[in-house]
Amino acid sequence: MTLYIISDKLKYVPFTEDKTELNAKKINNTDAQQGLAGTAGSAVIADDNAASRRSVKGHLELIGYTIVGEGKTGAEAVELFKKHSPDIVVMDIVMPEMSGIEAAAVITDIAAVPIILITGSDLNSLSNEAVEAGVFGYLIKPVSGRQLEAAIKLALARFDEFKTMKEEVLGLRDAVESRKFIERAKGILMKRCSIGEQEAFKMLQSHSQRENRKMRDIATMIIEADKLI
Repeated sequence: MTLYIISDKLKYVPFTEDKTELNAKKINNTDAQQGLAGTAGSAVIADDNAASRRSVKGHLELIGYTIVGEGKTGAEAVELFKKHSPDIVVMDIVMPEMSGIEAAAVITDIAAVPIILITGSDLNSLSNEAVEAGVFGYLIKPVSGRQLEAAIKLALARFDEFKTMKEEVLGLRDAVESRKFIERAKGILMKRCSIGEQEAFKMLQSHSQRENRKMRDIATMIIEADKLI
């Protein structure tokens, strides 16, 4: 009979192996996981479901994030954000006292940060309400580690786009408002040109620079033209 132990690489250990050696291997594996902590940045998570919260925390730690705060409500998420200023925020949408979208809006008014929402149903795409609140990604429960990592990468890419937009406008609120139009325009370009999200943004950015106009203006033109087709 064979026992499988996961560490830096797959090892096959006889079932009769001494317990001391097995414990040592488990400790080495734990140390390797702990060694990743903080390499990706810091995170605040909020979910009123303890099991879901533990699951997201575990996935984030494996990716390399340090969890600086855990909350059960949207209001707690806001307070944790004020206290720790994390690199990302991951929240459930439906929570007591304050929803994830409401909490995201409050956090965005404090400072822009990549926010990812977790939902029990498909949103199809980020709604205007979520975009206005400063949400940069969403996931459908149950969440796997691979899905969370992909969502974080996409949220960080969108956040970089958002920072580019901020350079064109006067303030954070203007940037959030512009993002609504740019997200819609990106969706149109992705559908009509069969391209990815980053390619669509680069197309908008390139056209904006070429025409010496704000990306919001270019996005508005695309949206209006799409209505006529």
